[in-house]
Amino acid sequence: MKKAAIKEIDFAKGDGLVPVIAQDASSGKVLMVAYANREALTKTMKTRFAHYYSRSRKKLWKKGEESGHVQRVKRVLLDCDGDTLLYVVDQTGPACHTGNETCFFRQYKGR
Repeated sequence: MKKAAIKEIDFAKGDGLVPVIAQDASSGKVLMVAYANREALTKTMKTRFAHYYSRSRKKLWKKGEESGHVQRVKRVLLDCDGDTLLYVVDQTGPACHTGNETCFFRQYKGR
């Protein structure tokens, strides 16, 4: 697997943020989508716990800092365009703030 450097990540496309997909390492389920800036990614790589940037609160946050439902990051993958990350994680407890295992628990019916 080819390794990428932080300079290869296109933070400029999203005003300093890139989308991050969190995927459960054992089940392969998509758990959530959040955003990271350069600082969040650096902190994630240093601590191996998922850190994100909250667009609503305008600050860095560690997943599970209040709930205890942390994400231990096993791998970080960068997409081909360099503008989206995939955190492959070991999830503790539910990933969604609603208490659901994943944030993707509703089916869109097109109406």
